[in-house]
Amino acid sequence: MSALASAPPRQDPIGEWIAATPFWIGEILGNRTSVGAFMLRHRDDAGRAGLTPLSDPENAAEIARYDDAGKYRPLKTAPTLRHGWKLELASTAEVRLALDLFYPGRLAVYVAARQQLLVATPLRATLERQTGMYRVTAKITDGEADKLVASMCRSDGGCLRTICWTRDAAGSPASALLPMVKFDPAFDQTARGEAALPLLCQEACALLIGAARNVVKRAGAE
Repeated sequence: MSALASAPPRQDPIGEWIAATPFWIGEILGNRTSVGAFMLRHRDDAGRAGLTPLSDPENAAEIARYDDAGKYRPLKTAPTLRHGWKLELASTAEVRLALDLFYPGRLAVYVAARQQLLVATPLRATLERQTGMYRVTAKITDGEADKLVASMCRSDGGCLRTICWTRDAAGSPASALLPMVKFDPAFDQTARGEAALPLLCQEACALLIGAARNVVKRAGAE
């Protein structure tokens, strides 16, 4: 079944996905414990001893804030999630809350896609609606955009989201320099090959827009 197979509005695709443990999303692995609770941890930490035990779903916000080196993570879907913790949660509701803190908004976007309600915005449309200091981003060339998106959105070191948007209204790929699997919701963007819930990206993020401004300003200064 496709990762985005449509679901009737009354069904709960997230609840069903959590119940069918183990589950994977981004860099997180979820399992059931021997007492029926849920355990979240970094996928790299599966089977590792000595993890720091936590039990409050809101601990997820702190875990997601910094990487292993203590550096702030402005993009929560970057493949830099901190290691060394295990988060035991009592209910599906707590798992949802924790995952929303690890990956803000991604569960809601996935549900919208499953219900065929997700609207993806082409990059050009996103840039053309910018105002103020970001208005110049609309001047970025296709070649510059190609390179920028490939650099910032690549899964190996950039972002683990699956891109749903195109470069323009004509349907040009967000970047011809990215592999086709970057646009495939069925592909595990961590390259582990597991049936992970995709972190769908419906439009260019603020970090990409900011970087586009820098590209345009730098080109204008040359």
